[in-house]
Amino acid sequence: MAKTAMIRARTNERLKTQVEDIFTRLGMTSSEAINLFYHQVRLRKGLPFAVEIPNTATRVTFERSDRGEDIHTHASAGAMFRKLGI
Repeated sequence: MAKTAMIRARTNERLKTQVEDIFTRLGMTSSEAINLFYHQVRLRKGLPFAVEIPNTATRVTFERSDRGEDIHTHASAGAMFRKLGI
């Protein structure tokens, strides 16, 4: 199917740069990511992810993680599960 429709949107320059860096690491262009998003919206007949306002505990956890606090790493998934007692 020919790709002839144009989408125009404005966003924050820093956000655009950060997201495009992620797309590059994933081996895709912004156009490919947008098309993927559109296909998922069509398939699910809605957004392909939950849109929610995080509760206080989740918001505090995100803020701590953004600051690099309380981050735990493990050598493998098995090591992580053992640490969690799973």
